[in-house]
Formats: sequence, structure tokens, C-alpha cells
Amino acid sequence: MQKLVVIGAGMASGRMLEHLFEAAPGAWDVTLFNAEPRGNYNRIMLSPVLSGERSYEEIVTHDAGWYEGHGVTCRFGERVVGIDRARKEVIGENGTVAYDKLVIATGSEPFMIPLPGRDLDGVIAYRDLEDTNRMIEAAAPGARAVVIGGGLLGLEAAAGMRLRGMEVTVVHLMGHLMERQLDPAAGYLLRRALVDRGIEVLCSANSKEILGENGKVRALMLDDGTELPCDLLVMAVGIRPAATLGRAAGLAVGRGIQVDAQMRSSDPDVLSLGECVEFEGQLFGLVAPLYDQAKVAAATLLGEEAVFTPREVSTKLKVTGCDLFSAGDFAEGPGREDIVFRDPARGVYKRLVLEENRVIGAVLYGDVADGNWFYGLIKDGTDVSDMRETLIFGPGFQGGAPADPMAAVAALPADAEICGCNGVCKGAIVAAIQNGASTLDAIKATTKASASCGNCAGLVEQVLAVTLGDDFVAPSARPMCACTDHPHEDVRRLIKAKEIKSMPEAMQELGWKTPNGCHSCRPALNYYLIADWPLDYKDDPQSRFVNERNHANIQKDGTYSVMPRMWGGMTTPDELLAIAAAAKKYNATVKVTGGQRIDLLGIKKEDLPYIWADLNAAGMVSGHGYTKGLRTVKTCVGTDWCRFGTQDSTGLGIKLEKRLWGSWTPHKFKLAVTGCPRNCAEATCKDLGVVCVDSGYEIGVGGAAGMELKETEPLAKVATEQEVIDITVAFLQLYRESANYLDRPYKWIAKTGGLGWIRAQVVDDLENRAALIARFDISQSIYQKDPWAERATPEYQRAWAPLADLTQEAAE
Repeated sequence: MQKLVVIGAGMASGRMLEHLFEAAPGAWDVTLFNAEPRGNYNRIMLSPVLSGERSYEEIVTHDAGWYEGHGVTCRFGERVVGIDRARKEVIGENGTVAYDKLVIATGSEPFMIPLPGRDLDGVIAYRDLEDTNRMIEAAAPGARAVVIGGGLLGLEAAAGMRLRGMEVTVVHLMGHLMERQLDPAAGYLLRRALVDRGIEVLCSANSKEILGENGKVRALMLDDGTELPCDLLVMAVGIRPAATLGRAAGLAVGRGIQVDAQMRSSDPDVLSLGECVEFEGQLFGLVAPLYDQAKVAAATLLGEEAVFTPREVSTKLKVTGCDLFSAGDFAEGPGREDIVFRDPARGVYKRLVLEENRVIGAVLYGDVADGNWFYGLIKDGTDVSDMRETLIFGPGFQGGAPADPMAAVAALPADAEICGCNGVCKGAIVAAIQNGASTLDAIKATTKASASCGNCAGLVEQVLAVTLGDDFVAPSARPMCACTDHPHEDVRRLIKAKEIKSMPEAMQELGWKTPNGCHSCRPALNYYLIADWPLDYKDDPQSRFVNERNHANIQKDGTYSVMPRMWGGMTTPDELLAIAAAAKKYNATVKVTGGQRIDLLGIKKEDLPYIWADLNAAGMVSGHGYTKGLRTVKTCVGTDWCRFGTQDSTGLGIKLEKRLWGSWTPHKFKLAVTGCPRNCAEATCKDLGVVCVDSGYEIGVGGAAGMELKETEPLAKVATEQEVIDITVAFLQLYRESANYLDRPYKWIAKTGGLGWIRAQVVDDLENRAALIARFDISQSIYQKDPWAERATPEYQRAWAPLADLTQEAAE
């Protein structure tokens, strides 16, 4: 094995190692140095971490298991102090490592303006996780921050801190924001959007001095004498290649470490890539060219031919609600023409720059759905002479008509499954159509497609329309939202048929009209992907409603309610003491809910991890009172105490709750077990209710007691607890797999045509019941985790007075 040493565990070197291990597993003995005390993470996603939309764990690209699985020796948190090229050794703080090949990927360093006061405590850059955590720690409501720099990083930092409750001012030297990526018109719209979000923006403002008090920053002074008070000052004014190691080692260095098209430095055994390199006078700060460099560097290490060619890059701003896209060259010049579209009411601005009938630049604000298409025109140098009149309206209007919304269905191969219930593929439906089946009913009769749950009916009709053309007009179906022409049913079927396993893939393959979806479709897509591909898809917290993101219910005053789980409505004196102590400690209002749980109301958002830690210490987990998932399992006291009880309703309720908790469902799911027909647990108005009788158990489903009042319909009568549990699990999984997002079970049952089909799946067909249970268990192996415990790390318990003291006080 050859010895490879890599300095820097960033995105560029991480991608290079992926290529290397994929092409030649076991060929390299790799040692990886990183000055940060961690491995590769997606640095461009730090802004969502800052804003609270993602956690650090969600942006980790390579975890410890990945490095271990590929035999990488990780020296994280250790700086490299020198390179001895003559002896081919890298000198780390803790010793030397020999190499056959060396890759330098040290990235860049933030540029700090040499203002008086720049060394004060509270003056930071925005470059890595430590900087992000500093901003998060400082972000208390009412705290003030100043950001110097109105570029991508500066605005993302400002937006993130504002979302955390800080008062934020952006100071920018130029006349409009992001002047390298935007023209003045788009810069104006962006500034207006940021101001609407409560961010003060000062353009054409020159910073003069950073003022401090007792060694800590207190304000930024502008050259006109204006003072901007701040508790934190963030400089985000640019980066410089971190080329010090290369220069000290005697490599050729200009502004960065100079490399050739194979990513080799002036020493052929030393490669370099990423933000620290210079290639033909160019520096690189965006991820697309860095990934190109990674692929070339891996090929060079493997002795293969590859050439790095710089390409056009595009820019997007990761600030929620500010949709912006920029690519190419949009400066004015001789021989250049502009095509501009403005819609002031919607805040939409589009500008294309043309030269010799080719698009060379694009600036989009407010509606960026066509950004990638324009970017493709720029990269390919496409002649747009024949589409000039409609060019600004995007690809859907070329040729005079919008794009065909059924293109995704038309592109499905013949073996793509359309009807999962009956295993009918597209080819079988097309064959039936060619043999004379021209209606949905005829397809049902000849192939059984859509004859069971009915969810694929819309998709079958689209196959009919694609095959028959003008001879068939599909009935109109309500789409999921304005982002797509597909209804929920079709999206679910296409995700399965096309084996779509990520949200970007879903939006691309199903022809989404918007770049990132909306508040309506993102939660639905996130759920469908979780339900269909639990082992392949990673939950996206950003695509969840606020309660699910924060694992507590937000109240009208902005505080939250916390509800610990009490299995089957049962609790213990110790748990009650812990709840009482927590309520006292966090000044909560205590409410007993209709589902036999205790709700702690009035908890501040910043206190959530602390109260979770305290309740976890007492052995309690989240009650999931905020989820689209299992809520409560309500019980009566059953045979333990009641003189009318016929079965152990409490014990069965606890068994069901422990079996089902943590499962994500299309809507909230409520369950009850009542010990006799007197129905004290109100089982006959739940999504699933069990009534204990002398001969066993009666299971009913599809009840409701909200805006619509419905009694459960009888599903099955069984003799044993295990049958109740198995049928309940199978019913829940069938609901998970086939219901539309936000449909309660009673609505889903109505859409299937009644209980007959459901009963056949979960009661009569024992083999299918077992298969449903098995798929449920696979999902639970991923998702049955307590979110409180995952987020209430030990430092929260250490940071507060021990709960035991308050528990003892409550007991006394």
C-alpha cells in the first residue's frame, strides 16, 4: 500500500478520498490531518445550522464510522507545522508521518480588515463551526450584532442571527449588496427583503474603528462618526488561500499554491486542491470547481489521465424567503443586450445578458425556478436566436406552449410498477389499452390496477392519457400545491415506481416548478420519502413544521408546551415528583390533557434542552404531542381496579404504546383501549380503538372527535392480545404506506372505498399482515428514538442545579 498523507479534512479533500476509495479500495494507507477537531462536514450548510434550521450532525459528510471503514488514520485537532520534502515527511504537532504522495488541502483563511480594535473579544470571522457556535452562543433576544460585509457569507450570517433573535445591522462598503453577483436592481430587491425581516442594511458605509470596553467589543464606528452598538461583530469580507505550509516547504506559490491541470504542485509528489490553490491565475471559492478538482486529483493519484478545466459557476443565497440566482457575466459592455422582466407586485426580477445570440449572464430574484436551465445555456454556449421572444419565460414556454406535466409518467419504463397493491406495471397497462381498454374502469377490470386502495388511479389515468393522446382526457385532479401538477397520490406512486430517494431527486424527476418547494409540499415529500425508503432517506428537519422541528408545541405567546410520555396514562410517584420539580424550576403551568397526559405550558424555547435533560434524567421520554405520529394511547384501569373490567386494558395499552411510539404517520394518530363496553377510555372515537369484552377484543378504526365527529367502524374481533397488537401494527403501516399526507385515517378509509380492502390486507391475509409488520419494524429501527434524549446532551444537566434537589424539596 502506498502512503498518502492529506492535510485538511474539508469538502474538497473529502470528495477526493471518496473517488479514491471507490476506484481503488485498499490501495492507499491514508493519514488525514485537520486543524479542526473533527472530520469533513458540509461547510456551505453552516448558515442553516446558524439559523437553527439544521443541526451540526445533519451536515456531517464523513463520520467516524466512514473513516474507520476505509482505514483512514485521523489526526484531528492536530496542526501540521512543516513539510520535509527531501525526506518526504509531514511534521505534525504530535510527530511525523512519511508519505509517498502528499495532498495539501488547507483551504482558506478569512480576511480581517485591519481596523483599530479588531483584536477585541467579540470580533470574529465567519468561516467554520467554531465561528458558527460563537454566534449561536451570543444570540440571545435583544443582543446586538454588526456584520461587516454584504456578500453571501455576511448576509447568511446576518439572517441566521436574526432568526435567533438578535438585532442585526449589515454594513457594506459598496452601493448595493452582493455586487459581484447582482446588478443594482436585484441588489435593491434583496435589501428590501432583508429589511422586511428586521435586518438593518447600510450600503456605501465605510467602517473606521471598532470600539471596546473592558476588552470587549461595544460598537462599530463608521467614518461619518456614526456608532453602531453591538455585542458581537462579524467580519465577512472575503477569504485568502491558506498557502503558508506550501510556501514554507518551498513550493511555487503566488496568491495560492500553484498547480497544473492535474492538480500537481511544483513538486510532482505533492498535489494540492481547494481554496488554497491557484490555477492559471485563478482562485476558487465555490464548491463546484472544488469537486471538479477532487475528481482530477484522485485520477492523478491513480495514474489516470484527467484535466481540470475551470467552468462557469452559479450563486444561490441560503436565506429562507430570499430566492436569488446569479450566473455568468452580467456587466454592461459593447455588443451586449439585456432582456429584463419585472413583476413588482410579486417582487420578481429577471435579467438575461446576451452577446452574439448567446446567454452570457443571468440574474434572477424572487422566481429562480429556471435558474439551472439558464445556467445550462451559459455553460453550453447555446445559440438562442430561435427562442428570443420567449427566452425570459424559461424552458416551459419554448415552442409556444408550457412543458407537458405528464413528462415524468411518459418517461417511466415498461417495467415500472404503477399499482403496488396488485403488482401491475406500466407495460401491462399499456398492453391493456392497446387491446381496447380505454377507461379507468376497463383498466381495473382487465389488470386490477387501481382496483384496491385506489391511490394509483390518477397515475393510471395519466398512462391512459399518454398512450391514447387526444382520444382520452384525464379528469382534473387537485395537485399537491402550486409547485407541481401532480396530486398526492401520483407523487406517492412515482416515488415508489422511480425509486426516488431524495427530495432534490423528487423535485427534479417529477418536474417541480419551484427550486426548493414550499411549506406545503416539503413536509409531504419528506414524509413520503421516510415512509417508502426508511433505510435510504435521511429525515430533513427543515421540511417539518415548527413543532416537529422543536419537539414541543408552540403556544400563542411564543413559549412552548412540553409533554412527557406516560405509558398508557400510567405514572409513578417518582415521575410525578420529577414533573412537579421541573414545572417549578421552569415556572410552567401544569395541565392534565384529555389524553391522560400532563402538559407543562409556558416553557421558553431556550429552556427546552434543559427541561428535556431533567425529565430524561428521571427516565421520561417525549410524549410526541407535537408530531404527525402516534400521540397517546388512552386507557381505563381495566381489570386491575374496575369491577366491570373484562380484560387488562391498561397493560394492553402500554404494550401498544411501546410498540408504536416514534412512528411517523401521515397525520397524528390516536389510540385507546377500554376495559369494557362502558367505554371510559372513549375508544370508539379514536383513529383506532380497542374495546375489551368477555370473549376477547373488538377493534374499530376510523373514528374522529375533532371538527368532524365519527364513530369507529368495526375492523376485527380477536381472542388474544397478540392478535390485537399485530393487526394494529399492520393497520398503522398500511395507513403509513398509502394515505395522503395530512389525511386522518377516516379520510383515508373513505378514499380506499371502505373497510373491505383494508380488512383483507391486515386481518384475512396473514402473509401480507406479516409483511406489513416487517416493514414497520424496519422503519422503527431507524426512527424509534427519543428526540429529547438525542438533543439533551450532558452539558445541559451540568449547567443547571441538580433536579434531585428540587425533587426532594417537592417531596418534603
